[in-house]
Amino acid sequence: MTVEREHLSWQAFGDASREMAQAIADDGFRPDVILAIARGGLFLAGALGYALTVKNLHVMNVEFYNGVGSTLDMPVMLPPVPEPVDFSAKKVLIADDVADSGRTLELVYSYVRDYVDEARTAVLYEKPRSIIKCDYAWRHTGLWINFPWSSQEPVVPGLGS
Repeated sequence: MTVEREHLSWQAFGDASREMAQAIADDGFRPDVILAIARGGLFLAGALGYALTVKNLHVMNVEFYNGVGSTLDMPVMLPPVPEPVDFSAKKVLIADDVADSGRTLELVYSYVRDYVDEARTAVLYEKPRSIIKCDYAWRHTGLWINFPWSSQEPVVPGLGS
């Protein structure tokens, strides 16, 4: 049995990130900081940083998925965790590849929201079951997504691949 999946190529990712950057700019939002949720959000954060001329990028490492369709009970921030003061009185754009359940985005948003001037969220894909409704989503889907950076087996297998 073949499960239908959403496939994102590198070319489509380039187009998607550019379209998203344009939507953010057209909306008048000018982030001071882009906060990437690692690992999948690193790609989008970098692309948005270049397109929106934002050089101040931070990373939060959050573990939630531990396999295809398999998660921990709750998302967990992994060290090093940025200090909330790094976001004080700033406009922050939180970037991730997908809002599946939305729990990872909720964790990161909750961590910074009391310190920032404004926080918005941007994802390539938002799923209908996400508890966070993102400010910017390139596409909406209920399907599992094959991203170009994670659709092949690792070259070096390891824990938490």
